[in-house]
Amino acid sequence: MISVPTRATGAANKLSLPAMTGSHPAGWPLDRARSAVLALDLGTATGWAMRPADGRIESGTVSFRPSRYDGGGMRYLRFRGWLNGMATDAAGLAAIYFEEVRRHVGTDAAHLYGGFLATLTSWCEQQGIAYQGVPVGTIKRFIAGKGNADKAAVITAVRARGFAPADDNEADAIAILLWSIETDGGAR
Repeated sequence: MISVPTRATGAANKLSLPAMTGSHPAGWPLDRARSAVLALDLGTATGWAMRPADGRIESGTVSFRPSRYDGGGMRYLRFRGWLNGMATDAAGLAAIYFEEVRRHVGTDAAHLYGGFLATLTSWCEQQGIAYQGVPVGTIKRFIAGKGNADKAAVITAVRARGFAPADDNEADAIAILLWSIETDGGAR
C-alpha cells in the first residue's frame, strides 16, 4: 500500500497496487498463447509495426496530436486506448519493443516522449506484457549498417527489405520489429 495525498484535503488515501509481472529481459520465454509482437517509434506521430501470430507484418503511423479543445493528458489517454485496440486486434501481445531515446533536441520533445514512455510501460505492466527499449544506435546499426545513419538511410534500408514505409516513424518501427525478430529481442 502507498499513501497518496489528495488535492482537496491533503489527507492521504491508501491505494493498493495490483500484483503485476515486470518487464522481461531479452530471451525471456514469451507466452505462446499471446505471440504477437509490436514495435513502436514513440511520439506524437507514432510509428508502429506488428507481427501477429500468423507471421505477416503490418505497419503504419498513428497521430496523437491533440485538438485545440483537448486537455494535456488526452493524447496519452488516446494512446492507451490505441494500445488496447492493438492488443485486441492481435488477440494478445507477447512483447512490445520501442525506440529508447536518450537525447532530445528540445524540451517539449523530451516531455512528450516521457509521457508516451510512462503510458506505455505502465500499460504493459498492467497487462502483463513484456517490454524492452532498444537504443537508437542499435536500431540504425542493425538496419542501415551505421549507428549514426540518417533518416533517409533508414528508410532506404527498410525499403530494400521489401517494405514501403510512409515516413521515418514507420520505417523506424519496422526496423525495430525486424531487429526483435532476427535477434530474438537481443538474445542473439
